[in-house]
Amino acid sequence: MDTIESVLEFYRERSDQVLELTWNHVELSLLALGFATLIFVPLGVIFSRMTRGGSGWVGAIASIRVIPSLALVFLFYPVFGFGYEPALVALTVLAGPPLILNTYAGMRQVDASILEAARGVGMNPAQVFFKVHLPLALPVIVAGMRSASVEIFASATLASFIGVKTLGQYIITGISLLDTTYLLAGGLLIVALVLGAEAILGAVERLVRPPVA
Repeated sequence: MDTIESVLEFYRERSDQVLELTWNHVELSLLALGFATLIFVPLGVIFSRMTRGGSGWVGAIASIRVIPSLALVFLFYPVFGFGYEPALVALTVLAGPPLILNTYAGMRQVDASILEAARGVGMNPAQVFFKVHLPLALPVIVAGMRSASVEIFASATLASFIGVKTLGQYIITGISLLDTTYLLAGGLLIVALVLGAEAILGAVERLVRPPVA
């Protein structure tokens, strides 16, 4: 109980700072998710339509996930230095594997007979893609976005190691001072953001799922 009270008191005493760091954390994460979606979803679509080599490219990009998040954050330091830009690039790249894997899988799993039927009723290629193919693949693509958002919101914590003001500052301070109040203050908010992103995109996934006949 004393620990909970100390964390609540911490939030009250530093409310402006807590709001600033939380907003910075959310802004960085959403920007990374947006850029990653704009890059990797179209790539997944392109690779899914390739008769040869598409799966190889998807596997190559998906292999990024074996790189530890912290290493990825520092990987772009020689190009961008410390600060916001390398963190944004690293988080965008980190979101690539789940987005491209799910987009590729979602596009490939649509039944070919459904697409053939759409063409049979007179739809042109663009109509087949936007009115049939993409809507049927969308739930799987959104599931990839949900996985990517969890990765990004959790890993944005590490951006504080290269000078970005996120909730990771509380984690770093807590480790440096061996202070559990700082650790809990940062950790609880990060967990709340991760669960919030998971819940919101989970609801979107259910919303775009075609009704069962």
